[in-house]
Amino acid sequence: MSWLWWLIPVLAVGVLLGMWVAFTISRIDRLHARVDAAGAALDAQLVRRAAALQHAAQSSGGGLDAGLRGECDQVAERALNTTAALLDRGSVENGVGRAVAALAEHSDRLRPEVVAELREAATRVQVARRFYNDAVRDTRAVRGRRMPRLLHLAGHRELPGFFDIDDTVVTADVKRHDQ
Repeated sequence: MSWLWWLIPVLAVGVLLGMWVAFTISRIDRLHARVDAAGAALDAQLVRRAAALQHAAQSSGGGLDAGLRGECDQVAERALNTTAALLDRGSVENGVGRAVAALAEHSDRLRPEVVAELREAATRVQVARRFYNDAVRDTRAVRGRRMPRLLHLAGHRELPGFFDIDDTVVTADVKRHDQ
């Protein structure tokens, strides 16, 4: 009869441990889904920014010199046609950001709606990148804890990486010239 009194606490601890493992697995899965959704949104905003750059370069008419228009169009075309994964597109997207900044310096030669489109696209990329990196940070924090690591609760999913591009200068330049 005394062994029964030991069995009850052991079963209770086992049930609680099982519930914690199930909760943690579910949380890691939700966090990975959040990273995937934020990555898709970031990708869409990067495409939108490249399309806005291409539109600005092609619709500038005689306001910009041909070299700058051609360079912006080429950079936008490269960004729109890239098949690289999101985390491997940093250099291409930095090129788009530099091209948007170059156009922002000549915003007085562009139509106001084109400047507004570039500013909005740059701001949306910045916000989407922040959401994506926040989701990655949260996922890495949960997966980096001792028990999820030891029990391999994430399965075989890769640890998500941060998406870092230089987009702070672009937004500041575009806003400065819009005022």
